[in-house]
Amino acid sequence: MPAARLHLVRHGEVHNPGRVLYGRLPGYRLSVAGRGMARRAAEFVRSLDRPIGALVASPLQRTRESAEPFETLFGIEPVIEERVIEPTNVFEGRQMKRALLNPLNWWHLRRPARPSWGEPYAHVVARMDAAMTDIWERTESGDAVVVSHQLPIWITHLHVAGEPLRHDPRRRRCALSSVTSLERTDNGWTEVGYAEPAATDGAIDVGAV
Repeated sequence: MPAARLHLVRHGEVHNPGRVLYGRLPGYRLSVAGRGMARRAAEFVRSLDRPIGALVASPLQRTRESAEPFETLFGIEPVIEERVIEPTNVFEGRQMKRALLNPLNWWHLRRPARPSWGEPYAHVVARMDAAMTDIWERTESGDAVVVSHQLPIWITHLHVAGEPLRHDPRRRRCALSSVTSLERTDNGWTEVGYAEPAATDGAIDVGAV
């Protein structure tokens, strides 16, 4: 039998003193507060009192570290899945406010619906759906937990809800260590829950693409 439910969990706060858009850059680990957020996300999933049959994480450091509390609480070793990784972005390593002051960078903003500054939203939807479907089908029983990033989770939400993929990044409903839960039927994915178990007031959350 396939999984019963799939939980998309965003990573916790990242140590980012330069407040740059870190994207896929290596070396961006969780902050002390971020580790606490990840723990609360895992505790929230445990509070649902549902068996967990699979734990999957993006290969980036911040998601692998955010998967550690799940491994501890549920005793499941995480599997690395490249397809749930953060999208590419031409602004990686830069402070966005400063980068946008340079007219030479405005060319990258010419097609926000695609978007022209990074991996097309349609590509993100396709790889996330493929990964989620594979995870769903190979989970023999219980729920599956997938630790990923803000944009892949949010764009999946928009796609499942039948909403346009073009959006204002400042208005994403995908807080640090949030949990977006879905189920799959013959008609596709359905979102069945969203929770923000971690307190994020004052958190640095400027690195998502």
